[in-house]
Amino acid sequence: MKVKLANIKLINFKLMATLSAVIFLSACSKDSPTPAAPKKIPELASIQLSLQTTAQEVKYDGMIEAINQATVSAQTSGRIVEIPVDVGDLVAKGDLIIRFTDTEQKARAASAKAQFTEAQAQYTRMQEMLAKKLIAKADFDKSEAAFKSAEANLREAEQNLAYTAIYAPYAGIVVSRAVNVGETVSPGKALMTGLSLEQLRAQVDIPQQHIGPVRKYKKALIYLADGNTLESSDLRIPPGADPQTHSFKVLVNLPEGDHQLFPGTFVKIAFVTGEREQLLIPASAISKRGEVSGVYVIKEDTLEFRQLNLGSPTRNKDYPILAGASAGEKIAADSIAAAIAYKNLHSAEQ
Repeated sequence: MKVKLANIKLINFKLMATLSAVIFLSACSKDSPTPAAPKKIPELASIQLSLQTTAQEVKYDGMIEAINQATVSAQTSGRIVEIPVDVGDLVAKGDLIIRFTDTEQKARAASAKAQFTEAQAQYTRMQEMLAKKLIAKADFDKSEAAFKSAEANLREAEQNLAYTAIYAPYAGIVVSRAVNVGETVSPGKALMTGLSLEQLRAQVDIPQQHIGPVRKYKKALIYLADGNTLESSDLRIPPGADPQTHSFKVLVNLPEGDHQLFPGTFVKIAFVTGEREQLLIPASAISKRGEVSGVYVIKEDTLEFRQLNLGSPTRNKDYPILAGASAGEKIAADSIAAAIAYKNLHSAEQ
């Protein structure tokens, strides 16, 4: 009996030990959950860095001047009765700028018209009579000459009448006015000076050490105040330098249009002087951390923030990498999306 009781106690002890182990493991499983799998890099638009050919440039100050600047003069005599524009006014092509009295011109035009009508009728009759051989050829020639003379007088009279109203030859701005309402003028009298703001050019002094490459490439980039740029390959380069400054006065014709540039003002102009290979990245790929600029480099299983040394933007507004990255590396094209992914990855590691 003692042996059986001992065996029963041993079995009960083993059962209790097993039950305790099960309870302990169950409690442990509740308190210690299985670690989550590490997060993966999300799909990000990427750029593989490669060397690209870019232009080498030198920048100079250029002064804007108008290509079209003209002084309007009187073509007929008369008294000025209207000047609807003044100095500083913008005018469109074809706008009225000065009007003269036209009483005398209208009278001459009417008289010339009557003479022309009479001569034309006589010329028509003489043509019919000549065809019927009723008049001599000499009489017809006189009639034809009178007709042509009357026609020329009519054209002159009509032209003089048209000269009593002067219109802007092109769109531009009034620079100066030499007459006032009420003045009587004669042919040749200067009336008003204007210039066009749609056809401009820049005058730039180029040192002699750069004139060779500038002459070779003939490409310029004009920087505007709003951050935009204009390209021009229409350059006028003189054959010789100024003997006093030893520089070349290069004229850069700007594309036609209103670019909010005005004669007498300065602009920055870059001239192409050569070519070189560089690593370029768009502004959207650059991340700013205070004064530090960098990019997110995409590797197999992680993102790495890499600080870069960047140069000045190119004419396409890409930035050259001077140091910090190499050709063949893959970077995130969108710095904002990459920054979010980078933050999520590092929060998962913690």
